[in-house]
Amino acid sequence: MNSFYPANKAPLKPSAFCSLPLGAILPKGWLRRQLQIQADGLTGHLHEFWPDLGADSGWLGGCGESWERGPYYLDGLVPIAFLLQDDALIRRAKQWMNWMLESQKGNGWFGPERNNDWWPLGVALKAMTQFYEATADGRVMPLMQRFFECVSRDLPSRPLESWAVYRWADTAISAIWLANRTSDKNALKAAHMLMRQGYDWARNFVTFAYKERSSGYFQHETHVVNNAMAVKTPGISYALTGDEFFREAVYKAIENLDRFHGQVTGVFSGDEHLAGLNPSQGTELCAVAEYMFSLEVLLELLGDPIFGDRLEKIAFNALPATFSPDMWAHQYDQQANQVLCKNDEDNWWVNNGPESNTFGVEPNFGCCTANMHQAWPKLASHLWMATPDDGLAAVVWAPCTVNAVVRGGAQVKIEVDTNYPFEETAALTIRVSEPVAFPIHLRCPIWSKDAFASAAGKKKDLIPGTFTMIEREWKDGDTIELTFPMPTAAERRFRGSVSLTRGPLVYSMPIGEKWVKYRGEEPHADYEIYPTTQWNYGLSVNIYHPEESVQIQTKPMGDPVFSPDGAPIEMFVKGRIVPEWQIEHNAAGLLPESPVKSSEPLQTVKLIPYGCTNLRVTEFPLLDEI
Repeated sequence: MNSFYPANKAPLKPSAFCSLPLGAILPKGWLRRQLQIQADGLTGHLHEFWPDLGADSGWLGGCGESWERGPYYLDGLVPIAFLLQDDALIRRAKQWMNWMLESQKGNGWFGPERNNDWWPLGVALKAMTQFYEATADGRVMPLMQRFFECVSRDLPSRPLESWAVYRWADTAISAIWLANRTSDKNALKAAHMLMRQGYDWARNFVTFAYKERSSGYFQHETHVVNNAMAVKTPGISYALTGDEFFREAVYKAIENLDRFHGQVTGVFSGDEHLAGLNPSQGTELCAVAEYMFSLEVLLELLGDPIFGDRLEKIAFNALPATFSPDMWAHQYDQQANQVLCKNDEDNWWVNNGPESNTFGVEPNFGCCTANMHQAWPKLASHLWMATPDDGLAAVVWAPCTVNAVVRGGAQVKIEVDTNYPFEETAALTIRVSEPVAFPIHLRCPIWSKDAFASAAGKKKDLIPGTFTMIEREWKDGDTIELTFPMPTAAERRFRGSVSLTRGPLVYSMPIGEKWVKYRGEEPHADYEIYPTTQWNYGLSVNIYHPEESVQIQTKPMGDPVFSPDGAPIEMFVKGRIVPEWQIEHNAAGLLPESPVKSSEPLQTVKLIPYGCTNLRVTEFPLLDEI
């Protein structure tokens, strides 16, 4: 157990790592710029024009929306405010939090008068724990203690219902957080009660009955966001019980969701419900954000580097692609093959509405408008974690500054300078007031076969898919130079199609685009996007040696980097138009079974990182040529 940061303690199963408190990691470089873009967009301005987060919100004492939207927003507002050290955002976060902390009744319940559902209080607690880590506000823990006393007292007579049954782990995680800091007996009692009343996701994922595209009906078990949240749920059960069945169920969850509904970006389809492997099906933005949080929790609980690989893939591909480059608009559903974004009843969705893949303030439904804010800031706050040997672990690679306490109580700062995932190198600089010995654990991505680290003039090979420990006495200014060679890989996908990846990035063909406003006023309007260039290409790729089929060109990072013009990497590959592949139901039609033949002229096709595209093709028919 780490000597300086709270971690699971008996009777809980020990956690592999310890999350650092909010503010210990501060973003730098492109990541800080991305958070600033977010703050300058919808996150920083929604309260000005969206009533659900305005002054009349029930979570500010008003008569407006009183369920999950206020807590969802706060779950992202709190971390981005303190990560950017933005005074205006901090004041806004404190406004929400002050009302919440003063709202508790004598029986332990808190929040708006009109809410009697357990579920949104669980979201509120996630925001509250982050707020405490950033401020040490003395009101937080007493409120949480009284609330979990309420849970342990009242849950038998007022059991979980509906969403709370399926999302119980998002409340239990805060109970565990409290127990690790106070030894509060009601907290763990409440967590076990929540688990007993909650849905058995572990057994669901192990037996997994939902192997086909869902029908157009509502069912919690196939709801895409429920599943994304639930990926961490067996891990929470494992922490509470130590039963290996739950640990293994985590891996079965990811395996089965990938096998039957997986998308090349690391997420799984769901529009609103699990939708199969077709890249024209959608994935909801809430599911992207919640899958990321699930992986962050699993990294802390289990410490498996595979969760870092998956987290990077989602964060660097699926997450940025579902926003406009300026983050003033977002989609409800994104598609891997997204050739048209149109408000139309004729669509591919299981049961989402006609505007689900258009870009705007509140396309289809407002849950994503409230919940999207957590993804980037929580990624930034989970880049590094503390280890049981009183060292530090780099679990996700991105530019940042880490301030932490290590072995012997020494204060250390680590500067991480990198343009990863757009470049394959990173430099770590150690800052200490006097020499100190402690271990640093470095995650090597699963795809990087020839990675190495250089420190003190010594080169150390890194093993893909593992953590490598470098333990020595560190002096001020010592450095670690890391190189993660990024191979080009070809992945066979739906109906034999092919996708190209390089390192953690998925590559897509950007399609010329025309944005058409169909509702609202600038800058917070709603848009359709129409293609202006041909999109129906098949690729000529040697799937066994794809590096022989592509050329890579790099250029300086643009601003914003996640935009068609800002992409710092371009991949060129040969392809031909596949005439029979056309638009169907306002989306790319069913992929022709590969390999395919085409007599159209051979052309050079440009691909860029998926996260830099708005319209794109990502899964291509494979030409029958190599």
